[in-house]
Amino acid sequence: MKTSIFPKILMLPVVASLAACIPSPEDLETTPVKVQTPKGVVTCQLYRHDRVSWDRAIDFPATKMSVPEADAYCKQEGQRRLK
Repeated sequence: MKTSIFPKILMLPVVASLAACIPSPEDLETTPVKVQTPKGVVTCQLYRHDRVSWDRAIDFPATKMSVPEADAYCKQEGQRRLK
């Protein structure tokens, strides 16, 4: 069974146009904020004000905490600002 390549070629601009509409996290970044924690200051990159799933640490005292722990402080700060 032979299929035409033309429908597949025509789909490429449609898929590319839809992909361009999807925002990346960088498009939604806010000004970084500093959060004081018991182990030191964590600088957080927060994103949307109504969602905290992308919030993450961009600077933290690496000798005193892990990346997941620093990210948790940032998500907590995002939640605090959400309320």
